[in-house]
Amino acid sequence: MLNKLIVVAALLLPACFANAHEYKVGELEIAHPWSQELPPNAPNVAAYFVINNEGKSADRLLSVDSPIAGEAQLHEHVMQNDVMKMQHAPNVEIPAGGEVTFAPMAYHVMLLNLKDRSLLSDGKRFPMTLHFEKSGDVTVEVAVQKQAPEDGQKHAHAQ
Repeated sequence: MLNKLIVVAALLLPACFANAHEYKVGELEIAHPWSQELPPNAPNVAAYFVINNEGKSADRLLSVDSPIAGEAQLHEHVMQNDVMKMQHAPNVEIPAGGEVTFAPMAYHVMLLNLKDRSLLSDGKRFPMTLHFEKSGDVTVEVAVQKQAPEDGQKHAHAQ
């Protein structure tokens, strides 16, 4: 009986990890990278995720790239004179013991000069590499979705 339970548990593990959609590099955990499905004539698309720093020192996201785009830029939304504006962010600090959320109307990655639009429909995934100052590089799979994930999906690692 115990052997059957072990086999069943082993068969279920890959499904659990596939649903977790989390990546680790050094002391950093990148949770649920996602992008919204690309509207037909949209020239660019944004990617989002949460970075949790479990370490005792800050790290910095220096840049991002993806083979589906000619260029990837770190952006943030800021309030200027009562108007929300999007601006380029040279890098993003990930504080020690803290987290930074990349989400609509916050930090995000803009993928410009799109090369492969076929990967930007609901249910598809595309690779994106994050380059950190201390932790190095990590490639994540960005899940394309029709709408933003519910908050519970973004913060699955915190439970």
